[in-house]
Amino acid sequence: MNEAIGSSLIVIGVIFDFLGCLGLVRFPDVYTRLQASAKCVTLGTCGILFGLFLVKGFTATGVKALLCLVFILLTSPVSAHALAKGAYRSGVKPWEGTVVDQYGEDAAGKV
Repeated sequence: MNEAIGSSLIVIGVIFDFLGCLGLVRFPDVYTRLQASAKCVTLGTCGILFGLFLVKGFTATGVKALLCLVFILLTSPVSAHALAKGAYRSGVKPWEGTVVDQYGEDAAGKV
């Protein structure tokens, strides 16, 4: 039972990773590409690692998969935020079709 659930989580994780990579190619600017890579790849990679844990159980491989899962959950959103903030501060403009630029509005209000 655990192997079937683990295998399905691995397949779902691979699909999420593929969609994140597709978003890197298809989206128009840095910020939407970061959103695709951070969210899809985080969910995909965590799905793969949790599926691996379910398949392997509490072995050395399973525990390492859980540790990697926690590390990715903690670092991926923070690094994506830091990259986006650094890109914005260095002058990378959002796509012309961007509807909301709340960081720019907040920065303009502080001047």
